[in-house]
Amino acid sequence: MTKKTKKTIIWSICIVLAAVIAYSTYYAVSFYDGLQSLNKSGESSPFHEIEKVDAKVPAPPEWEGTEPVNILLMGVDARGFEEGEIPRSDSMMVASIDPVKKKMYLFSILRDTYTDIPGHDRNRINTAITHGPNTAMKAVGDLLGIPIQYYVYTDFQGFIKLVDSVGGVDFYVEKDMNYSSKADKNEYDINLKEGMQHLDGNAALQYVRFRYDAMGDFTRTERQRELIKAVAKKMQTTTSIMKLPDILKSVSPYIDTNLEVEDMWKLATVAYKSSMSGSEQVPPMKLLKEETIGGAAVLTVGNPDTLKQYIQDIMSPPDPDPETEEGQSEGKESDPAGKESNPSASTSTSTSTETDRN
Repeated sequence: MTKKTKKTIIWSICIVLAAVIAYSTYYAVSFYDGLQSLNKSGESSPFHEIEKVDAKVPAPPEWEGTEPVNILLMGVDARGFEEGEIPRSDSMMVASIDPVKKKMYLFSILRDTYTDIPGHDRNRINTAITHGPNTAMKAVGDLLGIPIQYYVYTDFQGFIKLVDSVGGVDFYVEKDMNYSSKADKNEYDINLKEGMQHLDGNAALQYVRFRYDAMGDFTRTERQRELIKAVAKKMQTTTSIMKLPDILKSVSPYIDTNLEVEDMWKLATVAYKSSMSGSEQVPPMKLLKEETIGGAAVLTVGNPDTLKQYIQDIMSPPDPDPETEEGQSEGKESDPAGKESNPSASTSTSTSTETDRN
């Protein structure tokens, strides 16, 4: 190999290394700035008009990094609202991550659940955010019996941008979904066909908004959880990870959170190592009762303490009773294939006529 050839190889390697370092630096800086832009303060925060009112509610507890962390996810329909006005939550979820067990749980909260709103008497849970994020976190935490440390707030446009930024998701739509509204100039009409298809941001929003069937909000919350899980899975792909700075830049104008960059980084690390262990609607059907209070249709919880225990049993299942397990084992007979000869199963169905309760 000649001296000239060696120099050429060395210079080529140096150029490649310089390009890699430059891109890595750009990626790291852009990624950090993108994360930081999600946490808004002052007039850039959608809650700046109600910050003084919300400050009367105790600040959320700090996450130490070893105990389960709970994040309130709120989506709103901000159409027709003036700057500074906060609409009711169209959807509310709690994502719970256990860094020790490396498990995640996703709970959908029925928006018409009637409960205590700190400092504002009793009302539907979806009104809590109109008094500020601290109020919403406290109301949801008191309802479920778990501390809510963080919140993430977005509107329809933020959801659309997120799904489009990851390139859409492949998803099975379980039935035809159609809804038309002249009230909003047909801007958010729903028109989806049954079957496996690729959903872009607009189509994904149609899917999670649809509630015009017999089960209304009950089935809609399930659809929302399944779609969110599909988007989260797409976010974990190599392509999406490489595009994270661009994704953050796209969604940042529509998202607000109290998560600091350091917390986001810790949470991302924990979530990446964790598996989804539970996805539930809360309150569950067995604890709900439909009532009319003040002329409004609401959902009341029969026994608040039972609801709190229900959440704990999902996140920390009680140890099985050895005597019960032994009795069940002795009472089962198996066929030659090793299957139980007398399997039993129980199913329950419930119906509810959903009306527009906004």
